Amino acid sequence: MRASTHPDPDRAPKALRIALFVPCHNEEATIARVIEDFGRHLPQAECHVFDNVSSDATADVARAAGARVHRVCLRGKGNVVRRAFADLEADVYVMVDGDATYEAGAAPALVRRLLDEGLDMVVGARVDSERAAYRPGHRFGNRLLTGCTGLLFGNSFDDMLSGYRVFSRRYVKSFPAHAAGFEIETELAVHALQLRMPVAEVQTAYGARPEGSTSKLNTWKDGIRILATIIRLFNSERPLLFFSLGSVASLLAALALAAPLLQTYLETGLVPRLPTAVLCVALVLLAALSLVCGLVLDNVVRGRVEAKRMAYLAVPATRGALSVAAVAAVAVSTPVDGVQR
Repeated sequence: MRASTHPDPDRAPKALRIALFVPCHNEEATIARVIEDFGRHLPQAECHVFDNVSSDATADVARAAGARVHRVCLRGKGNVVRRAFADLEADVYVMVDGDATYEAGAAPALVRRLLDEGLDMVVGARVDSERAAYRPGHRFGNRLLTGCTGLLFGNSFDDMLSGYRVFSRRYVKSFPAHAAGFEIETELAVHALQLRMPVAEVQTAYGARPEGSTSKLNTWKDGIRILATIIRLFNSERPLLFFSLGSVASLLAALALAAPLLQTYLETGLVPRLPTAVLCVALVLLAALSLVCGLVLDNVVRGRVEAKRMAYLAVPATRGALSVAAVAAVAVSTPVDGVQR
């Protein structure tokens, strides 16, 4: 029998779908430049601007520049990311802030590394060439929060709070997205660490905001919110360690208070400070209760992590779903060194 010369449509090369999404709030002065720069370096990407209740002409400028504009009424970057992850359908997702501070020319290298190494997230770690680009307070806060996350959740990133990232489809469709504001970057990092996803960091240039553009980040307010998010995630994702620390603290306090009581009892056979003795008993009971809570919640978290893992595995890997021809179609700029985590 003669073989058919017609190609099998199921085995035809699959086009690489790249979605570029830009969270924006009052970025009228910079959004057109972001769209044009990324359109030039990543022409395969479909650009989506998520306008977060801007009071200026951000949406009109973005639409005129050729982007598809989506309006997000709930205020906060976390709400924008949740909406983008839910609504966009693609194989690769590129997220970048709309302030024109990130290097558009690095985007092809970030995408290529994600595809070549079968990664789920690539973070564009910021390297500033201008002093005004990265304020000292922001730099210190980033290092502090990144260090806290690494201490609590294991191997972390050098620039956990970067707004420049590339994601695989399976990462996007398994991400729960609880955060509402700028603490979303912390949640993105913890999600990858918790599921032990293959991720990497690539150093990218970071510049100052153009004239007429102002930062929406409040150093103290948003820093406190990010720190509170880390504590909340520590409680919800590592409950055994969280409650064990409380248990040990209560037990040590009980022993410190009980030591003089025990000495008095051994010398006189009396317990003159009965309220202190009752407090010691209560602290020991609290320590035992905290430990039991930690053990119970740890089993609950294990089940939840397994459910996340199943949702993650239910989505085909980006690298396996694309043909070699489609991967090769991604334009590659000058290679950028990075460290895989």
